[in-house]
Amino acid sequence: MANAMGFAPISKKELWAGRIISAVVVLFLLFDSITKLMRVDAVMKATVKVGYPADTIPVIGLILLVCTIIYVIPATSILGAVLLTGYLGGAVATNLRIGNPLFSNTLFPVYFGILVWGGLFLRDRRLRSLLPIRRGHSHD
Repeated sequence: MANAMGFAPISKKELWAGRIISAVVVLFLLFDSITKLMRVDAVMKATVKVGYPADTIPVIGLILLVCTIIYVIPATSILGAVLLTGYLGGAVATNLRIGNPLFSNTLFPVYFGILVWGGLFLRDRRLRSLLPIRRGHSHD
């Protein structure tokens, strides 16, 4: 049954699963962005190795941090997920360009994007109204 706004209810289990998935995603993204902003040596070397100039790495970190903050704010979380999807798409393109293994490296950002959207889907009624996924079998 839908509430007054027309949104389907979210069970407590779904809400908490979405929060946990989103928290893991956010922690990973914050760690990644902060290590880029702090110019951590291992991160700098790895990012330069895949073809990015060293002076662009903090900018990449700042972009990721801003996208992550937008994702964390409930009112802008869907926009944040869209922005993170674009960011992760760049990671896929980079991995493809340098010939990294498909399933372990190149598609890792895709797997991560599924977590970004999955966590949000489980906890956000607005997204559920945009992407109505039916449960069980429906006979129209």
